[in-house]
Amino acid sequence: MIEFSARSGLPGKVFYNKPMDNTLNFQELLHAAMKEHDEVKKRVLRMLMSAGKLVEVNKGSKLDLQETQALVQKEIKTRVETITDAEKANRADIVADTKAEIQYLETFLPKQLTDAELEALVKQIISQEAATSVKDMGRVMKALIPALDGRATTQRASQMVKTQLEKPG
Repeated sequence: MIEFSARSGLPGKVFYNKPMDNTLNFQELLHAAMKEHDEVKKRVLRMLMSAGKLVEVNKGSKLDLQETQALVQKEIKTRVETITDAEKANRADIVADTKAEIQYLETFLPKQLTDAELEALVKQIISQEAATSVKDMGRVMKALIPALDGRATTQRASQMVKTQLEKPG
């Protein structure tokens, strides 16, 4: 929603810029980070709000919790790539800042599954779908992604599914 003030030419009407409508109230967190003078949190929250608004505009409606989690995971993935590039360029300052951003972004995600928990879930879905080969991977992933509920990245889950389907017997 576009922010208007009382002086915007709309007498008697004031519209407020509402944050993404989910359990994560980024606007309130940003205000707290500003009071704490925490530059990392401010930078991350502004980026999340901006990216969220962009997705909302393109989608035409508010983001739900799963879409917000996907947005956070996407931003983490971008930062992991940034760390790789910064390490190649010997930029320790960028690596340190980016790792701090990733650490803060991870606080917005549910507790991540361990490898053993993910493997158990993957085996359960594979047996439910009666999958026997890598050709069935799409069907397995379609059933697995909703079950993950943001507790593991799609890339990590995909690797685990592929590994399980390639195992003989």
